[in-house]
Amino acid sequence: MVAVDSGASGWRVDLEALTAAIRARWAGVEIDSMHHSEARSFCWAFETENGPGEAYLHEDGTCLYLDLWQDDAAWLAVVFRWLAPAGLDLVFCDEGYNFDVRLRSGVSDDELIELMTEA
Repeated sequence: MVAVDSGASGWRVDLEALTAAIRARWAGVEIDSMHHSEARSFCWAFETENGPGEAYLHEDGTCLYLDLWQDDAAWLAVVFRWLAPAGLDLVFCDEGYNFDVRLRSGVSDDELIELMTEA
């Protein structure tokens, strides 16, 4: 999961830019824009090299849930970071909070994976 830790001040991720990045990485992206719940207001489903993947956006646009392999999740977390204002405090964590990493501006997906394994 990638989430704003504090201070979103009305910011929300640009859906078009996030969708374009997802489509640039994976073919056959299926989009579900139906509001299913607070946590599943916009969903992307796709096939990765490691199998099926899914990402879904919280209705406020400040939290992205990831159901992906580690490498793909790190890449998408970095994309979310690129789309957020530099001063916005973001955190990247897994569902069980086995790791909790500050997602700083300019981090690469390789650096993020290293931070995840150290946490």
